[in-house]
Order: sequence, then C-alpha cells, then structure tokens
Amino acid sequence: MPHGDDLDARFNELVAQIDEEQQRRMRAAAVKGAKEQRRTDRTARRESRSAHLSGESGGYGGYGPEPRRRIGRAWIAMAVVTSLIASAGVIVVFRPDLLTPGVVVDEPPVPIDEPDVEPAGNPADEATEEPAEGAGEEPASPFAGSPAEKYAEGAAGFAMPEAKALGGLSEKDVAKGLKRTRELLTAAFLDRKTLLGGKPSAFTKLLDAEQRDWFSEYAKKHKKKAAPFVIQFAKGTAEFATDVIKVHGRVKLGTFRDSGRHGVEVKLNHLVVYAVHRPGRPDTTIRVVAHPTGKVWLYREEGRLVVWPLSWGASSTPASCDTRDEFIHPVFEDSPRGTVAPTGAPIDPYELEEDDSEGCTASKGT
Repeated sequence: MPHGDDLDARFNELVAQIDEEQQRRMRAAAVKGAKEQRRTDRTARRESRSAHLSGESGGYGGYGPEPRRRIGRAWIAMAVVTSLIASAGVIVVFRPDLLTPGVVVDEPPVPIDEPDVEPAGNPADEATEEPAEGAGEEPASPFAGSPAEKYAEGAAGFAMPEAKALGGLSEKDVAKGLKRTRELLTAAFLDRKTLLGGKPSAFTKLLDAEQRDWFSEYAKKHKKKAAPFVIQFAKGTAEFATDVIKVHGRVKLGTFRDSGRHGVEVKLNHLVVYAVHRPGRPDTTIRVVAHPTGKVWLYREEGRLVVWPLSWGASSTPASCDTRDEFIHPVFEDSPRGTVAPTGAPIDPYELEEDDSEGCTASKGT
C-alpha cells in the first residue's frame, strides 16, 4: 500500500504536468460551476415562493403547498468540488498510468489545498471573482402570480374620470370634488398609520366640518372598534411585506337629488391589495384583498362646495369570521380554523362586480 510520502510525490508529479494556464482554466471552471448551481437554487426559491403566494391551495384557511426545501451553502460547496474534479479530468491525456496505482487505497481522501494566490499585478492570471450570492437580483414580488401584479401602485390606482359640468355644478367644482375624493380614498386605504390600527387623522382632516364632528364622536363612543370609512388591521396582527400597495378599480359619475339637494354622485368600486405577514415573520407573507365600494356626493350649500362620503363599506379576505370589532384579522396559512365558518359558494376576491351578500362569506385564494 502506498504511503503518504508516495502519494504526495505522485500528486506533485500530476500537478507538475499542468501548466499555469490550464490551472487558471480549472479554477475558472470551478467558479462557473458554483455560479450555475446558485442560479438554479435561486430559481427554485422564486418558483416556490410564487406558488406559496399564488393561492393555489384555494379556499378559506388552506394550507398551501409543502414548505419549500431550503438549499444551503453545502450544495454550493459541493458544486465547487464537483466542477473542480470534472476539470481535473483533463490530466489523463498526459500520463494515464499515473492514475492507476497497483492496489486500491482504502484511506480518507487527501484534502485539496487552496490554490496559491497569484502575485499582484498579473490580472490575466487571477481567478475570476464570483459576485456575492444574490447580488444584482431583486427579490420576488409578493404580488407575483396574481392579478394584482398588473395593478397600479398606490394612489395611481385611484384614477378619477375627466371633470365636466354636471348636476348643476361647474367643471371647476367637479374637478375640485374629484380631487378631494381621491385624497379621501388615499387616506382611507393607503395611509400606513391608519392601516395598522392608529388614529385615522389623515382621513378625518379631509372631511367636511359637519361630518368630521360626527366621525370624531363615533370614534369616542366606539374606542374598541375600527373607525368607519377606513380599513384597519387589528393592532399586532400584521406588518407590511413591502412598501407597495396595489390598487385597481373604476369611478363613475352621475347625478342625484335628495331632500332639496342636488349635485354629482361619484360611485366608487375598487380592489386594494396588501402584502402582509405576521409581525417579524416574513415567511408568512400573504395577500389580503379589500373591496371597498361607496358613493360620494358633491354639491353646493351656503355658497360652498361640499364633498360628502356616503355609504362607504369594504369586504376583506382572507380574514377571520370570529371577530366583531370591524378590524381586519388576517388569516395566515398557519392560522387555526375559526369557530365561525364562512358561508356560500367561494367568490373570486379579484372580481370587481359588487357582491350583495352579507355576513362572512367564503372566498377563493388571493
């Protein structure tokens, strides 16, 4: 059986046959192999994440696909070794007899030493440097694989129709009313402080003085309930997975007459999609789809323009049916099933057509 010294001598003979250029190619091949393995790993993670978020499990309280298998650095290291061995195979063309010992050596493999560092000033002979893992690659969007992927971002989704003289109001009045309507929508459904259960100050200050007084009084009497008109997640139940909120919908203009008043009726119908996760748990990210609908009246009274939100409401999914505080309690994939089950045939949460059903209804995946 060859001894350690014999093996060292044989190894040195092998290395001596490989010129510096060939060694450089071997190192480059090893680096390339590691890069290709990482690209494969990252693709697998993206696909797994997309499947995890696309709601393929469907229905209320579904558990989705199996947890993704994380591919760690051990696989990258193995890829480097494999690539190096494959590259080293070129030495058999020189003297194959050196690779055929007289007996089989049943000993642990000799560790491969780190390649010598080339002297500075010879960039052509340096091994190709590999970029940091994930460098230059953006993380997968939490909206990928859903209709929300193509929705507008934020307030851009609350597009208003072109203003025109209507209902006894001038074009200028209608334009001002639509601008305030858009501001109200933005404050009600996009303001982070409000959404996470804080005081809806951004919305309150936009209301007409008379309606603002009513709003404040309601908030004082119902301190344990969510504020009317706005969307709020129960405190401590969710964090945003991204700064982006997706919005899609339509706004229609009409006229109204009621109790001596007349003016423009702005009919609202939108989908607002939030990417949230449990606090400190980005691995639990889901999409919550809210469907706010309502009307806003624009009219003149005592010489001034009044913008009056009317009959606003919203449904949200996936959300718990067990609560009555009017906050959104999101249902995550690992959430226990509630005691109150949703009713009816599952509806498509991305359908803009208004649903007249009441109570807690079933929904398809988001």
